[in-house]
Amino acid sequence: MEISLYQLLTPLVAIVAILYAWSLVFRHKKTLWEGILWTIFWGLVAAIALFPSVMTYISSLMGIKNRENAVFITFFGVIFFIVFYLVMRLEELEQKQTKIVRKMALKNSNLGEEAPENN
Repeated sequence: MEISLYQLLTPLVAIVAILYAWSLVFRHKKTLWEGILWTIFWGLVAAIALFPSVMTYISSLMGIKNRENAVFITFFGVIFFIVFYLVMRLEELEQKQTKIVRKMALKNSNLGEEAPENN
């Protein structure tokens, strides 16, 4: 079996990406869930690069006639999942921002504290 440059570089990039993701998880900048998803995604990319014949099995399992279409459809699904996840994170960040702005507004208007008595 002859190994191409792509088959050498892709797993190396995948390992670097996985290690980077887990360093972010351990520094509490990313969640455990994000680390697991990142590992699965890059692990699959590395596996497909090392063993391209796997795509033949996946394409026949999915009912797709050739490997190229199976790769395209698989990664298209992964990208949709990532976009969905990013939209959910964005909504979560918007809610946090709204809470912070409300707290700041209450603090600045003195409604969050007892009003001083006028003499």
